[in-house]
Amino acid sequence: MEKQNCRVGAVTPITSGTQAVAVLEYRYQSFIEKAADATYIGTALGEFFEKKAQNIKKVLESLV
Repeated sequence: MEKQNCRVGAVTPITSGTQAVAVLEYRYQSFIEKAADATYIGTALGEFFEKKAQNIKKVLESLV
């Protein structure tokens, strides 16, 4: 029996692929909408969504 490498939990970076920009734009819009949702305004979760959107925007700017 040969040794096998387990790939459980292995991830592929989102910025390495042909559709990376489209996926990042979708996620950016999703986080912006969640941050603007009235139930999250002024909460820590809303701030989290805003921060995630800002980080994705920086990545998008570096790709384009």
